[in-house]
Amino acid sequence: MNLIYNSEQYSVVEFGIDDQRDALRFGGYEIVDKPGRREIFLGGVMAEAFRNNVEHLIASQPSVEEVDNFLAVYGGLMSQPVVLH
Repeated sequence: MNLIYNSEQYSVVEFGIDDQRDALRFGGYEIVDKPGRREIFLGGVMAEAFRNNVEHLIASQPSVEEVDNFLAVYGGLMSQPVVLH
């Protein structure tokens, strides 16, 4: 697992490809909305689509605000609260 993005608003962790687990067949991504204290895990086909969209975004050399706006699109899917153990 690698932290691939970290701003005041969001953090994104990438999980490597694992052929033994269907959810990680294409790798996986955990996106955390820090102020909202919620998160989502993208695995499978959603992870593959996310990776492709991120590669396209990075090619445009975006600002932090542009990356945060891109990640905000996933806000409607974030239903898992962030809980510390």
